[in-house]
Amino acid sequence: MEKKNLDWQNLGFGYMTTEYRYVSNYKDGKWDDGKVTTDANITLNECAGIFQYAQCCFEGLKAYTTEDGKIVCFRPDLNAKRMADSARRLEMPVFPEDRFVKAVEEVVKANEAWVPPYGSGATLYIRPFMIATNPVIGVKPADEYQFRIFVTPVGPYFKGGAKPITIKVSDYDRAAPHGTGNIKAGLNYAMSLYPIVKAHEEGFAENLYLDPATRTKVEETGGANMIFITKDGTVVTPKSDSILPSITRRSIMYVCEHILGMKVEHREVYLSELKDFAECGLCGTAAVISPVGKIYDHGDEICFPSGMDEMGPQMKKIYDTLTGIQQGKLEAPEGWIKVISE
Repeated sequence: MEKKNLDWQNLGFGYMTTEYRYVSNYKDGKWDDGKVTTDANITLNECAGIFQYAQCCFEGLKAYTTEDGKIVCFRPDLNAKRMADSARRLEMPVFPEDRFVKAVEEVVKANEAWVPPYGSGATLYIRPFMIATNPVIGVKPADEYQFRIFVTPVGPYFKGGAKPITIKVSDYDRAAPHGTGNIKAGLNYAMSLYPIVKAHEEGFAENLYLDPATRTKVEETGGANMIFITKDGTVVTPKSDSILPSITRRSIMYVCEHILGMKVEHREVYLSELKDFAECGLCGTAAVISPVGKIYDHGDEICFPSGMDEMGPQMKKIYDTLTGIQQGKLEAPEGWIKVISE
């Protein structure tokens, strides 16, 4: 299939309407068969549950063109499982995990012309989401829902590529103890908009959120999990019940331990120990790894020895290995790569 005539190298991280999306509706206690459609718009009643009580969850994953020309997805089964967990927590019906993966496959295949070519730095971002669709005025779960997947070609999440960024310790909380921080609910992101706008106004790329109970431990940023490297080369990621279980972070930990032979620790990380780390980064689907050069904490600057010029050596090794697996340059652990088109 002939590719779209786009300036692939200079794509931003934004929405572009593509031809096809997948839609399935839940009514009378069951999901319909679902279909690929060309209609990018949704028409709902003004009292729909999504508008009144924010009953919605979503996912984010990517399709890539590999070095040998295949179109693949990275671990979509984990997105399917995480979305099922989100739906349960929000009293929404679970979209079957096998159907989720099949729907991803269908919609990427249908939009093959929009999958950026290998080596362009761009990817096809895939956004599955579920919303409550029938009118709900009393506070209760809706009875009807729509599951939908659209795709859009995107460039790197942080413009300027993998240059180290500066982030700040936020005065706000991303999630409540025993709340919804561990699922991908739209409401978590709505709450982070005010702090991120403020952070950008102050010249920071992101907010670093602390644990809401004691505000002494590191959790994550508004859109990514944290990863640290100690001076002796150990990879450390923060552990907490209110952190979103990032698929990229879990993949990085596996790569570090089983492929790169690095020591890994998934544990509580205290704000007071940040100054002792050699390298720091954010990890997630959108950015893979974004190096952090500096964290600003109310007048104190925590500067990482890896500096502000480029990604630190250990992060670079991890980044190159994980992206190498995603792009088909390196052998992937079994089941990680879902081939959509040969």
